Amino acid sequence: MNIVFTEQNIGKMLDEAISKKKITAYYQPKYDAITAKITGAEALARWIDDDGTLIPPGSFVPVLEASALITKLDWYILKIVCEFLSRQQKDGKHCVPISVNFSRLHTHETDFTNKLCAIVDSYGIPHNLIEVEITESALAKGRDYIIKFIADVRCAGFAVAIDDFGSGLSSLNFVKDVPANVLKIDKSLLSGNCENEKERIVLESIFSFAQRLKLTTVAEGVETKEQLGFLRTCGCETIQGYYFAKPMNEEDYSKLFEKSFTETETDDIIVTQPTASANQLLMDAVFMCYPLVIMSNLSRNSFYMMVYENFTTRSCPSTGIYTELIMHGASTMHPDDKQLFTDTFDLQHQIDLYKKGERKLRVVTRQLGDDGIYRPVETTNYYVKNPASDDILAITFSKTLED
Repeated sequence: MNIVFTEQNIGKMLDEAISKKKITAYYQPKYDAITAKITGAEALARWIDDDGTLIPPGSFVPVLEASALITKLDWYILKIVCEFLSRQQKDGKHCVPISVNFSRLHTHETDFTNKLCAIVDSYGIPHNLIEVEITESALAKGRDYIIKFIADVRCAGFAVAIDDFGSGLSSLNFVKDVPANVLKIDKSLLSGNCENEKERIVLESIFSFAQRLKLTTVAEGVETKEQLGFLRTCGCETIQGYYFAKPMNEEDYSKLFEKSFTETETDDIIVTQPTASANQLLMDAVFMCYPLVIMSNLSRNSFYMMVYENFTTRSCPSTGIYTELIMHGASTMHPDDKQLFTDTFDLQHQIDLYKKGERKLRVVTRQLGDDGIYRPVETTNYYVKNPASDDILAITFSKTLED
């Protein structure tokens, strides 16, 4: 049966489909890029015709968007997902987060978060098992209220994913300010087997900035082993696409998930992980020991902060002129240590040390914390040569010493 959806008939047809349960959720699993374990799923609306065939979403979703009835469908799919998770919980089965798509029209609903909480709570579902997906296009419609919308949803304990990133006019500056958890890379950025050099550079850059912004990354539309291999080298964390699984009904998804969850790991994660992931583990370990890490170019009198967490003071600028950084640091030192700090990290003094063959400089000073207490701080500089130029680089590691 061929059904034609129009803005005139879509409302009545949607109500009938919901009442007769012709619309359901199909689940496309999301996989850990390294272990290939299912870590979540995306719920996708599927309209089943009277003869049992699936009506393509492209036939009805655009019409629902145009008529603003898409919001009714979104809330209905959320309820289906909650019913499914509720059954899983009652059966004592392991549950992973499921993402639900919400149209950009929801961002204008002043009571969206309250309604979201009410529905999810009515099924007794922990908020962290529901992920709210909004498309990248929603970000272009009103910066301030979009940021507030996402912040409210996050505050209520739900994860928020920016879907289809890269499919439109992506604003990296906006993504920087949006308090989302997850960045889903649109399949349009993956062509063939990722053999195009420019495409690879773009993808590598996206994953790099996402990692530094602490955004979980999901690659959509992954279809080949070669794509998976390249995404692993970029440090992509989650894979979604036909390479692993197509969207499937609840029963098939449940069986697949149980199989994935119960299978024992056969490969050594240290061996199978890509270099990018290994490097990230190394950096995480470094940051655990040194909460303040700075990369400086002594030859160009510049610096930027690599990480700045759980340090005694958080007033340090994140990037700028190196000599001004030292002046700022000296202002936070104990009066008896100011001169020692200033002389030790004098720009020319360090350059001269490097030219004499020194590759390390360490000093302990007392620094004023945000709580008004002076604490001993160890600061160590390691000097390296920039392989691409004659610039002298200094990598600074600082940590507060235990009393």
